[in-house]
Amino acid sequence: MKIPEKKYNIAEYLLYMWQIEDLLRAYSLDIDLIQKSIIDPVYETERERSNARNWYEGLVMMMKSEGVQERGHLQINKNIIIELTDLHLRILKDSTESEYIGVYYNTLPYIVELRSKAANKDVVELETCFTALYGYLLLKVQKKEISKETQAAVTQITALLRLLSKKYREMDMQEQNIV
Repeated sequence: MKIPEKKYNIAEYLLYMWQIEDLLRAYSLDIDLIQKSIIDPVYETERERSNARNWYEGLVMMMKSEGVQERGHLQINKNIIIELTDLHLRILKDSTESEYIGVYYNTLPYIVELRSKAANKDVVELETCFTALYGYLLLKVQKKEISKETQAAVTQITALLRLLSKKYREMDMQEQNIV
């Protein structure tokens, strides 16, 4: 099982991590169940299994210490939202970023609609986008019917997060002087 690399697609990475949080909850944060059900069938060598167990066990310990055993997200994942929000706001202030700004304004009506339906209205826009996309992915996995309106919203949100991920990757490469 290959973990998406944060530096290549931050949006995919965050959605993956949210999925892992839910997966660990489904196994009641029991590392022995996780070992038997997830690690042993997927990882071939003892070294891979040991590394995977350490990784999952670390996440389980963080979830317990941060009190997100039943819901919510790990601070490391919240930090990604914070970092992306900072980048998002910087891009919106940059008049040379017309493509991103245009995609954002095309996405904004969907964000507003989703936020109006949300229980917690104080969530930042990008978290609303990720929550919508994660919900959509869960509907797909459950083979539930998806309305045309939902599909249109997801398509637009995906476009925004794809472009933001690209901007994040460019920023990361610049910070590492790779460009």
